[in-house]
Amino acid sequence: MTRTENLNIVEVLPITSPKKLKDLLPVSGSVVENVLNARNAIKKILEGEDSRLLLIVGPCSIHDQEAALEYAESLKTLADEVSDTILVVMRVYFEKPRTTVGWKGLINDPELDGSHKINKGIEM
Repeated sequence: MTRTENLNIVEVLPITSPKKLKDLLPVSGSVVENVLNARNAIKKILEGEDSRLLLIVGPCSIHDQEAALEYAESLKTLADEVSDTILVVMRVYFEKPRTTVGWKGLINDPELDGSHKINKGIEM
């Protein structure tokens, strides 16, 4: 009998659980505070309680972590300079959810070589 299901499946591996990820990558109080403050500031701008301009900038996705950190640092410097009039928010995808062909993002292919080591990607 000819096999008709999972013809392109090489192996099946479990994905790291959210609980294990939380244990592996604990979030500090300062990070939580930063996220909550940013969300609150964005909400106030969108609701008209804050007159600043909200500027959401890319890159769309990253493949070079070092370059992304350099970009984030430069953007933070700019954000601090214009914070009285503009709230700058960096938006980045580590996974390209709408991509159907080509590279799917750093989570899906963290080694950038087609090896698709997803657990490594989500644990980075």
